[in-house]
Amino acid sequence: MTDPQQADFAPGRRVPLRAIIGSLRRGAGDPTWIEGPDGIWRGSITPHGPVSLGLRVERAVSGDRVVATAHGPGAPWALERLPRLLGADDTIDDFVAHHDVVAEALAAQRDWRLGRTDLVIDALVPAIIEQRVTGRQAFSAYRTLVRRYGAIAPGPAGQRGLRTPPSAAQWLRVPSWEWLRAGVDAQRADTVMRALRVAARLEECVDLPAQEASRRLRTVPGIGVWTAAEVAQRAFGDPDAVSFGDYHVAKNIGYALTGQPVDDAGLAQLLEPYAGHRYRVQYLVHAAGLSRPRRGPRLSLPTHLPARF
Repeated sequence: MTDPQQADFAPGRRVPLRAIIGSLRRGAGDPTWIEGPDGIWRGSITPHGPVSLGLRVERAVSGDRVVATAHGPGAPWALERLPRLLGADDTIDDFVAHHDVVAEALAAQRDWRLGRTDLVIDALVPAIIEQRVTGRQAFSAYRTLVRRYGAIAPGPAGQRGLRTPPSAAQWLRVPSWEWLRAGVDAQRADTVMRALRVAARLEECVDLPAQEASRRLRTVPGIGVWTAAEVAQRAFGDPDAVSFGDYHVAKNIGYALTGQPVDDAGLAQLLEPYAGHRYRVQYLVHAAGLSRPRRGPRLSLPTHLPARF
């Protein structure tokens, strides 16, 4: 076992760690994520190999300090990008709240920043699995596949159950029947396979302008606006990558800002004043719990959901 490597991040403000990286967790049972007294640990596959990255926050009057500990071949790569992961590249200097509820949500989340992993496949495979199904179904499928085809994460966290997801090459070796056994239909599995065959080209998206990165992702059949946005939010830290096509997003934002749910066309119009920060509004609405009232049983069947890809 190699010695752990460490780095820290102290931006001079509070760092709401769970809020910043929480979207990387795919459900409560995600094997690539564990939490404990020593903080949050996440397993991932970097361009240099697997890594276990542990993050804990030390509070101080002058601002928080995040201490990162990493194990595995990917440790130097992950630690070098620690500030980006925690939102150092994100700025809210030009963000203007055009609605009172957005201003209030921003005040409550004033220290939140949008981070980026710089890992496309890491975000893309679970996003494809989440197309057209409920979160519970998608998280169960991803959990099953990672436990079966992922690997024990490097370092002590691996002995506590942390796993890394399969690499692109390992995902490609998952048989078609195993996708079906996990609850992933052939259409989504085929989309994953098409994306993995051009994984190197897709990973290059981290160095492209946002619109070009989204366009390249969507050249893969089966990857549409919703999936590209889900990747952009996590891998690129794109504050404008709103999740058009989601079953809840347009309705909830419309209700929060106008008192009435809207469709995607209405959402696009409603968010025009926030161009460049449309996903930031989506996050703030969600973080503030500003969802529309529910008037019926929770959806449980994928046939009730639109094709969001």
